Amino acid sequence: MSFDLKSVEFFIRVAALGAIGKAGMEFGYSPTAASQRIQNLEQVLGAKLLNRTTRSVSLTRDGELFLSHAKKIVTDVEDAVTDLQGSGKIIKGELRVTASASFGRRYITPFIGEFLREHPEVSIQLEFSDSMFDIVRHGFDLALRIGELESSTLLAKKIAESPRLLVASKDYVKKYGRPKEAKDLSTHNCLLLGEMRTWQIRNKSGKLNEIKVSGNFSTNYGEAITEAALSGAGVALKSKWDVMEHLENGSLVTVLPDHTIEPEWWVWAVRPPGKFIPARVRIFIEFIEAKFAKLLA
Repeated sequence: MSFDLKSVEFFIRVAALGAIGKAGMEFGYSPTAASQRIQNLEQVLGAKLLNRTTRSVSLTRDGELFLSHAKKIVTDVEDAVTDLQGSGKIIKGELRVTASASFGRRYITPFIGEFLREHPEVSIQLEFSDSMFDIVRHGFDLALRIGELESSTLLAKKIAESPRLLVASKDYVKKYGRPKEAKDLSTHNCLLLGEMRTWQIRNKSGKLNEIKVSGNFSTNYGEAITEAALSGAGVALKSKWDVMEHLENGSLVTVLPDHTIEPEWWVWAVRPPGKFIPARVRIFIEFIEAKFAKLLA
């Protein structure tokens, strides 16, 4: 007994409707043939996918697990057919994307409308999370992440620089002065993200300094660091993406502008392993990459 793509499509519809018979009618199957389709699929997989009652069906735990894979299988096949037929500009299907909350809200969502107007047969599910969760297990097509990436089997592409810098409010600088060298930060109130207590700062002559920093405010949420800096609470180490608008309107100013923060950070497009990249994913990455290039120009 072999794996049958039509049975996979049928299973997805059964899961959506909660009824084998109703899905069978849509596919033109008799009640017996519809039930046999599901039984054959379960035999091939070696797992029970559905809990059956006289009136409805529900997914088993294995069924829930297989459903996410089944949707991806069908979508990948559709994408492959589209690309091979030479109509790559006409893309369709659901695109599941995750990004950090503050970055995604500021620099992804403003472009969603334009992308969907250009590709009306695509639907986007955008989820914000600051956690580095397993995008394969959770069924995401793409993650947009900033910083250093841990080693994994995921495929990652650099799509934009993400320089970091030290910032403070004008009121803070007026009251406490501006540090002239990296070592001067030890006398300033530094705003602390998570457990990060050492900042690596390279001066204009190329010397790398590891500075132990301290302060009276710490948080695990990056946007709270920005808000604290805006309120005059201290010096913050931030990605330029997070504070670009505040630097432009003057509510924040750079501290040690002739120094650079190490290590170098990037904005990454991270996707599940595999040589084949669905058209909707590839085109969305290219779209966002072009938008970021204009923002940094």
